[in-house]
Amino acid sequence: MNASIIGWAHTPFAKHDGYELEELIGQVSTKAVDDAGLEPSQIDSIVVGHYNSGLSSQDFAAPLVLQAEPAFRFKPTVRVENACATGSAAIRAGLSQIAARDARAVLVIGVEKMTSLPNMEVGKALQNASYRREEGNVPGGFAGVFAAIADSYFAKWGDQSEIMAYIAAKNHRNGIANPYAHMRRDLGFEACNVVSDKNPIVAGPLRRTDCSMVSDGAAAIVLADTAYSTSARRAIGFRGLGHATDFMPMSRRDMTRFEGGEVAWRQALSAAGVVLSDLDLVETHDCFTIAELIEYETMGLVPHGEGRRAILEGWVTKEGRLPVNPSGGLKAKGHPIGATGVSMHIMAALQLSGEAGDMQIAGATMAGVFNMGGAAVANYASVLERIR
Repeated sequence: MNASIIGWAHTPFAKHDGYELEELIGQVSTKAVDDAGLEPSQIDSIVVGHYNSGLSSQDFAAPLVLQAEPAFRFKPTVRVENACATGSAAIRAGLSQIAARDARAVLVIGVEKMTSLPNMEVGKALQNASYRREEGNVPGGFAGVFAAIADSYFAKWGDQSEIMAYIAAKNHRNGIANPYAHMRRDLGFEACNVVSDKNPIVAGPLRRTDCSMVSDGAAAIVLADTAYSTSARRAIGFRGLGHATDFMPMSRRDMTRFEGGEVAWRQALSAAGVVLSDLDLVETHDCFTIAELIEYETMGLVPHGEGRRAILEGWVTKEGRLPVNPSGGLKAKGHPIGATGVSMHIMAALQLSGEAGDMQIAGATMAGVFNMGGAAVANYASVLERIR
């Protein structure tokens, strides 16, 4: 690829009282440019990923970047949206601008403010990422959509509730080391496995610990062409990319597998000229634990229906053959929709640059990222490697 990540910035994901979109964007925009070793005047274009769908009364988020830095005035600035994959869509837009030689340096920001609304209203906004004609009245909102996926998977491959508790426990254990995570607490397997007052059923077989957290936050990266990347203090390159969109209605798909994700992974690995075992880690989209379970199969780590092996045999732990979500994933880190895809790429970049602190996977040189929008409708995969 002809572009690299040369700088980044990330807010903690949390309930940010007193912060709206403008303040969240302001927390990361100039910091990412500084981290890249550039001046704001050297940024040619700005892409903002913001889902919104009623989460914030302030729409039209792209111009808010100018509030943080007057030097951004008159820069081409645009907002993109692609459900929970909004952040990755923003990155792809920035990469396309560099590939077309319309820009040499692009600032990409992902942002979401979710906690201003009651949970019921948040649920309605998230359900707009499903096919409302058929799925708009699913009990439990968007969690109900993934509960239906879990029910389908269970019907075919047996009850996986205990397996999902192991996944939740793994990610919360990993999240302790992530300074940006919304929840930095090891909940343990038993607390995740047992239904209780603190861990009630949310929808179908999904418990609270099977669901990612509603969070506020922002993340930003600077994408740069070869010339800027060569002079940067570090550069994380895109070795391969995949993007596949599947049917939106679940009724038109086998929901025991994420076929669009399988296509995106094949595209990214093929473009990179590598196989999954060449990767040192993966950051994957665990909006719900059933999603991570199926994604072990989606990426090709195990055959269809055998996702449980990856967690039971320890393959996906930090010490395993392919650590998955060493950042704690969405489960521990939180899931501010528009920020998630950008955050996932930063988590991988931290690993590849050796800057991940206590999250660090020793010797990591190549990483995968999988971010999806809706119920595996918009599917993005990236293979990243350290250039310098």
